[in-house]
Amino acid sequence: MSGQRQPVIEIRGVTKAFGDRQVLDGIDLVLREHEAIALIGGSGSGKSTLLRCIDLLIEIDDGDIFLDGEVITDPAVDPVSIRRRLGFVFQSFNLFPHMTVIDNVTLGAVRAHGESRREAKERARELLDRFGLGGRENDRPDQLSGGQQQRVALTRALTGKPRALLLDEVTSALDPELVGDVLDAVRDLKQEGMTMILATHEMSFAREVADEVAFLHEGRIIEQGSPDKILSDPGQPETRKFLRRLLAAGRI
Repeated sequence: MSGQRQPVIEIRGVTKAFGDRQVLDGIDLVLREHEAIALIGGSGSGKSTLLRCIDLLIEIDDGDIFLDGEVITDPAVDPVSIRRRLGFVFQSFNLFPHMTVIDNVTLGAVRAHGESRREAKERARELLDRFGLGGRENDRPDQLSGGQQQRVALTRALTGKPRALLLDEVTSALDPELVGDVLDAVRDLKQEGMTMILATHEMSFAREVADEVAFLHEGRIIEQGSPDKILSDPGQPETRKFLRRLLAAGRI
């Protein structure tokens, strides 16, 4: 079924080094319409760097990245125009502390997408209601819990009606009791057909939500397949070692 869907994001032979450290080493990945791919791997394996390369926040050294068949890593491409078509949710919320929730959510829609403030606020209120944040529009971020702040960040990413969502360890900065609400929001989006790539350490969540899991190790995807295959019967020793560490830490 997935083979009949059109690729939304294609990554071909992407490399990236910071000085002498090779962070991405020949990454190939295809994300198709309405699919979710979970990136797993240890700290420093390249997951966050890969997401930032897709969003053109980091310039790649070699290879190509395509969005709906268009090469977006050509130097002639305006990165701002590409970011308008993608939604990025960071680990650390990145909300403006001096602005209200509604202003945080609508800023990009008004400035980057040219929506009227009225239209942007209508859509923002709908999304905030949907994620259990109705009535908090005029609060500032420091009046919200971490889970609520992350749901505001998710709402902000959705206001531009992105072609795909990039989620970078969106629960890693949260206390354990706050994780569930954020994962529920992402789970709902997947059920509605949102196309997404998510870097995560939540293996049970990856198993439930992802169509494919890609295991990164030292900047390479060394194993990729269905969640059941990768998380229950991995073929590579590095994958097995990674999962054993998570199991020992009570993370699976």
